[in-house]
Amino acid sequence: MNSRTPVADSRIRMIGFDADDTLWRSQDYFDQAQLDFERIVGGYVDLRDARLHERLYEIEKRNIGIFGYGVKGMVLSMIEAAVEITGERISAADLHRIVELGKDLLRHPVEMLPGIPEAVAQIAAEFEVVLITKGDLFHQEAKVRQCGLADLFQRIEIVSEKDTQTYARLLRVFDLPAQRFVMIGNSLRSDIAPVLALGGWGIHIPYHTTWAHENEAEIAADAPRLRRVDQAADLPQAVRELAKVAAGVK
Repeated sequence: MNSRTPVADSRIRMIGFDADDTLWRSQDYFDQAQLDFERIVGGYVDLRDARLHERLYEIEKRNIGIFGYGVKGMVLSMIEAAVEITGERISAADLHRIVELGKDLLRHPVEMLPGIPEAVAQIAAEFEVVLITKGDLFHQEAKVRQCGLADLFQRIEIVSEKDTQTYARLLRVFDLPAQRFVMIGNSLRSDIAPVLALGGWGIHIPYHTTWAHENEAEIAADAPRLRRVDQAADLPQAVRELAKVAAGVK
């Protein structure tokens, strides 16, 4: 190497945070809405024979490319599933009940997860932090406004999908190479795998319940650029440890 050739800076500069089920509760409410949906449809069919859970997921997955993620897409998929599974026998009143399930989700106040405000503040004191979340634009914007952390983030990005193409585009916008970026989130599929594939770093903080779609990723537990923590209080130290590894500090 020529002595004048610059050495790429590998120090971690930016930390990305997922939102739903990383900063605040989300999937719990979707799970409850699904149970309520099953009770409504259970008035028309035998749930044991209808494979309702599996059939709803199949319809949701099929519709992601049309409706996107979030409450509104879920409710439209529930309506489609209810009509299909009941052989079009479901009443207008029960379809309205399904719509109300979605409205209740959209109105639900933001409930921060334990230790998250303190952890984000600590990390923001040492690194640039950004929020990268996907879902319905209006709903996500409302949750960001309510969470009380918006001022800590240099940028807030609400995207339609979180894949390698999206992260690569965002990193270009941030003017940042992937090796200087860490993503924190509960979803291996959306938060961790794409960033690792680009050469970045990931911290997985699992949530006790996760939508099946977000578990569709295979990552080795000992992946060298991945760390796992079980509680928010451990996030700042995990970030510092990855920063040392990235900088080659022993």
